[in-house]
Amino acid sequence: MRRTRRSSSRLPIIPVLGLLAALLLPLGFTFAPPAAAAPAADPVRVMPLGDSITGSPGCWRAVLWNRLLNSGYTDVDFVGTLPPQGCGQAHDGDNEGHGGELVTNVADQNLLPGRLAATRPDIVVMHFGTNDVWSSIAPDRILAAYTKLVTQMRASNPDMRILVAQLIPMNPGSCAACAQRVVDFNARIPDWARATGTERSPITVVDQWTGFSTATDTYDGVHPNASGDDKIAARWFPALAAVLDAGVPQNPDDPDAPAACTARFRAVSTWQGGYQGEVTVTNTSASAASGWTATVVPADGARIGQVWNGTHSTAADGTATVTNAAWNGALAPGASATFGFVATAPATAGAPAATVTCTAKSSAN
Repeated sequence: MRRTRRSSSRLPIIPVLGLLAALLLPLGFTFAPPAAAAPAADPVRVMPLGDSITGSPGCWRAVLWNRLLNSGYTDVDFVGTLPPQGCGQAHDGDNEGHGGELVTNVADQNLLPGRLAATRPDIVVMHFGTNDVWSSIAPDRILAAYTKLVTQMRASNPDMRILVAQLIPMNPGSCAACAQRVVDFNARIPDWARATGTERSPITVVDQWTGFSTATDTYDGVHPNASGDDKIAARWFPALAAVLDAGVPQNPDDPDAPAACTARFRAVSTWQGGYQGEVTVTNTSASAASGWTATVVPADGARIGQVWNGTHSTAADGTATVTNAAWNGALAPGASATFGFVATAPATAGAPAATVTCTAKSSAN
């Protein structure tokens, strides 16, 4: 995905070839016309996604853009529904950094699908959740929102490449507890990424916390100053460059691509302290699947216990990973399989809810 600049000075090729042809034809030579140039590949579309740290004005994007350009990555297009917001240097300023937004609100209100449809990114670079941490929203709920957004990204593009930041430090004067909350939340992100990433749509965790100082790299304990912008861009650059160098699929609807799937949750019955849930996994690709794996993130601190029609393991944060049983892994295109489970829930939990995602293994593999 790397391109280098080319000189604008070119020889007048066609007249020279015409002169050579006139000289060589009497000697019995023929001269083939030049082959048509191959069409240029579409630029890789990168969405910077987040809150005011990414927008308003989010000048690390300008620093990152120019570092990409100066390093030869000239086939990259930053995309978003928000326009450029200054920063004092030329750059591709399109972005999805909405000041004041909570990632949990974006997930709950289903705001991302429309933004994805309008911009069609191949890669998402996400620093999101600062306002949620400031609002003392539980890490479980923030990570469930992350999972829902990833599900929506993959619905938009099954080959989506996703870079997720461990948040920069935060120490505003009005929130003494925020600094530790960021530390606690960041510690959860790597395990979440391992459980949620797939071979077809990997998640890369980028450590934006280490080496970043709220005293010298922000102007208010939260938002980066010029020094902070440089540090954030420097952390994004190698991770994004690695994805670009590896190549991003240009045709996610290729029928020969690996099998893809969707997962849907429903509550079958509820009682004080728990409920019975059901997840349906559907093969949405044109390829037969030989097996599937579903990830279930119960809301409100619920924990999955017994599972049938599948085998499961549960992480410390309550995320359950369920793989198919021997008899229900093979799915033709459009076919579905269902597994059930029993979950325990705190007395204060609301109506049963869970974020579910899945991956499928192509029978050709």
